[in-house]
Amino acid sequence: MTAFAAALGLTSAQERLYRQVLASSGTPVEELATGLLRTPEQLLEELAPLVVLGVVGTDDQDRLQVLTPPEAVAAVLEQHSAAMLECGQQLQQMSRLLPELRGAAPAAPADDAFPLDGEIVTGGDVPGLLAGWIAETTGELLFLRPDQWRMPSESQMAIAVATAVQAGRPTRAIYPARALREAPAVLVGRAAIGEQIRVLPEVPTRLAVIGNRVLVPDPPGLANERRIAVRQAGVVEIVIAYFDALWERAVAVPALERGEATADLNGLLLRHLAQGAKDEQIARTLGVSLRTVRRRIASIMDELGVDSRFQAGVEAVRQGWL
Repeated sequence: MTAFAAALGLTSAQERLYRQVLASSGTPVEELATGLLRTPEQLLEELAPLVVLGVVGTDDQDRLQVLTPPEAVAAVLEQHSAAMLECGQQLQQMSRLLPELRGAAPAAPADDAFPLDGEIVTGGDVPGLLAGWIAETTGELLFLRPDQWRMPSESQMAIAVATAVQAGRPTRAIYPARALREAPAVLVGRAAIGEQIRVLPEVPTRLAVIGNRVLVPDPPGLANERRIAVRQAGVVEIVIAYFDALWERAVAVPALERGEATADLNGLLLRHLAQGAKDEQIARTLGVSLRTVRRRIASIMDELGVDSRFQAGVEAVRQGWL
């Protein structure tokens, strides 16, 4: 499978068909189908995954229109961005899904309405709560950790995570890039116990998904006094989708397995560029000089053979850099 197919989520067969029809963009569907020894219906059925992606379509004269590879990657990037934005908005609105747990008078329920499975948690021992959940549940552990390495409970949570990993439970965590500077020993230690780690320029909120349970601050962010604990399957699925979207954007740190807290600077730069960040902001977030940022960006654009930052993002996806 090529990097292009991987970026678009295509099978090898789908990519071959895409390459076949790409050269005939603008050709009537019936004529193209005949040339490929198919009926128009068969051809359109095989092209359905590409149509869903917005890579292939037909015009008002029933001619097939096919995006070029850069256009296709850009279109898919736009779709993913929209999906991540929607997941983020759903997470921000999660607290409003639980009005009766906020102490507000709930609206009169419909005859077929049922209460959501969850509660508001205030105060208490959060690491102890999460450790208890780990012991009571099965399945994957997911964490957004924007600042928790600074807390006294870090060692307690590391022990609970290590126990889960030893029991065969996959564990993924996303940290902000500054954690590589501020807490390298913590990240190296977490990687050593088997936690899969990726970094983003910024991590928007604390979050824990323990099997079929979610714990998130209310409102989402860094506050820790009031939290929403949710077990409602639909809400948990939304949160997992949000985490997975962030995970796909995040950059792996293979050096942690060697005991080194250093990230792929080029990967982080590309993530920043894809988000429209300015050079000064990138330099502050990554803890490098403005001159280093601009030199690296110029080097990346030169290596990719592009003339703009947007083209760099598209080409990076096409080549499998992101």
